[in-house]
Amino acid sequence: MEEDDVSIREQNFHSQVREYIICFLLFAVLYIVSYCIITRYKRKSDDQEDEDAVVNRISLYLCTFTLAVSGGAVFLLPFSIISNEILLSFPKNYYIQWLNGSLIHGLWNLVSLFSNLCLFVLMPFAYFFLESEGFAGSKKGIRARILETFVMLFLLALLILGIVWVASALIDNDAASMESLYDLWEFYLPYLYSCISLMGGLLLLMCTPVGLSRMFTIMGQLLVKPTILEDLDEQIYCIHLQEEALQRRLNGTCSHAYTRGSSSHQLNRELETIRTLKNKLERRKKASGWEKNLLYPIVMLILLAGTTISVLMVVFNILYLLVDETAMPKGSTDRGIGNTSLSTFGLAQAVLEIILMFYLMVSSVVGFYSLRVFQGLTPRNDDTTMTTIIGCCVSILVLSSALPVMSRTLGITRFDLLGDFGRFNWLGNFYIVLSYNVLFAVVTTLCLVRKFTSAVREELLKALGLDKLQLSNSPTDPESGKLSANGHQKTL
Repeated sequence: MEEDDVSIREQNFHSQVREYIICFLLFAVLYIVSYCIITRYKRKSDDQEDEDAVVNRISLYLCTFTLAVSGGAVFLLPFSIISNEILLSFPKNYYIQWLNGSLIHGLWNLVSLFSNLCLFVLMPFAYFFLESEGFAGSKKGIRARILETFVMLFLLALLILGIVWVASALIDNDAASMESLYDLWEFYLPYLYSCISLMGGLLLLMCTPVGLSRMFTIMGQLLVKPTILEDLDEQIYCIHLQEEALQRRLNGTCSHAYTRGSSSHQLNRELETIRTLKNKLERRKKASGWEKNLLYPIVMLILLAGTTISVLMVVFNILYLLVDETAMPKGSTDRGIGNTSLSTFGLAQAVLEIILMFYLMVSSVVGFYSLRVFQGLTPRNDDTTMTTIIGCCVSILVLSSALPVMSRTLGITRFDLLGDFGRFNWLGNFYIVLSYNVLFAVVTTLCLVRKFTSAVREELLKALGLDKLQLSNSPTDPESGKLSANGHQKTL
């Protein structure tokens, strides 16, 4: 009996060590990728050898950690789904025994813990530390800035806890709820993270439909469109004439000292715009036939199919919610992974669900930066300040943390939420879940209808030559001579 107990303890010890090593390796890969992404966008002028350089470096490491946690939250549900299907397909395979329920639950708990840590501690610390200068009258230095940062964090924590206390007291005023108000670990943090997850879900609801329609525009800019009833040679010739005219005006402006300044700067910008448009037209002209006539339609059909399937799955989930209460999203404490398949069509449906999750995540990020409110957070290569990077990391963390909840709420997958992700209070409210599904389906459909109707209208006007009639009625600046969408000069 003692030998059996020792062997069991050894097995548990080795299993825990193996899980820690796997978690560390996964996080190390995410951290390296996140560091490469942030350094690509970080402003190079911030690299100085002084006190600010140390502060920027610490903030950079904290942002990298937060972005790595966001990546872990994005891959969390797909990794769990594919692990469940692999264990069902190869239950006795020796080489995948490390892929078990304990590891999956451990990953969910770690992501939940690190998400709370980054959202409530690390990112506020990075922002306040970056903006701090030390209290007035104190000796300047890193220590003074750290002291000011901790004071600001303490005041922020008091403010947030006070708001949560008042809100929870107003919502639930029974005796049990009043007693739980004094429980910091078991009540405050789960309730606060539940509110943050609801905000993240609403942000996804606002960004994802916009991103789904915006994806067609982005892919249309990256790929070469088919040439239908267009004369590219004529457009290139008109742009070439316009470029020469602007170049002559620019040379004449530079020769007169009293006309330099804003006029010359404006002409340079117009000339750069014309050259960019000329390069695009030349690229369309040089593109091969398969790229214009085959690749572009295929990509657009894939995007349309992914969006349509997502909307249909949400519509079916609405019907399930109305007739079956088991369709409600819920948490699970069962550590058994690989017992039953949660996909009707097995591995093929699981792969489709994973693809849709990544597609929705990419669309939500695209939609987030497409909204006017958040366009100021759009990162630029080698020209993004640390404050903007902190805002981007917080936004992506909120979106990625809400992705598993949104995927389960919309019925994209039937995989139950594990860990603290299944403890959100609003997941048990039928009306909130039903309204969320209905709003997603309606808003996504409206965005797609508006996108395609406007795109078809523009292409028809361009093909029939009616866009020139609109340009002739639009006000033009006789000094600038701006270009239309197809490269022709506006009527003066």
